[in-house]
Amino acid sequence: MRLVLLGPPGAGKGTQAAIIAEAHDIPHVATGDIFRANVQQETALGTEAKAYMDRGELVPDDVVIGMVQDRLTEDDAADGFLLDGFPRTVPQAEAFEVWLQERDWPLDAVIRFVAPEEELIARLESRREIEGRSDDDSEVIRKRLVEYRSKTEPLEDFYEERGLLRDVEAVGEIEEVGRRTLDMLASLERA
Repeated sequence: MRLVLLGPPGAGKGTQAAIIAEAHDIPHVATGDIFRANVQQETALGTEAKAYMDRGELVPDDVVIGMVQDRLTEDDAADGFLLDGFPRTVPQAEAFEVWLQERDWPLDAVIRFVAPEEELIARLESRREIEGRSDDDSEVIRKRLVEYRSKTEPLEDFYEERGLLRDVEAVGEIEEVGRRTLDMLASLERA
């Protein structure tokens, strides 16, 4: 399966990604991991990305897309992948779509984890208390949710227009949300 995960901070994407990746024997490809690996290994793209990051600038789409493409051509992704954190914008999604079409690798689904804002805030505040994360105080959380919505809504529309967007209710126990997600994917495979 070739999947993209979407969902606001606190929706449980990372947790659910592990469940999906194991169930479908596909790699969980998180952009943060790709960035760190490229910078640490001092690849050409990593060196270029680091120069932007060191200046406090956003890494340009072509560099981000190049890193993702390089990662997806590794052997473990030959039969599918689960993308978490990419694409983040419509231009990235458009470029990625062209790259996938060139390889005849259509996406199977874009999974959007949905939960009420109050639930997301409660989860993130709880995470702050447990993990001591400074980026999870209520004011910062609300800003992150607003930013997520403003950047991601056009991306959701992009995938909705292509018939790929699938919603999974992200409220409930981890196993329950995982079961919903896997059931939805199983129904796609049967279709």
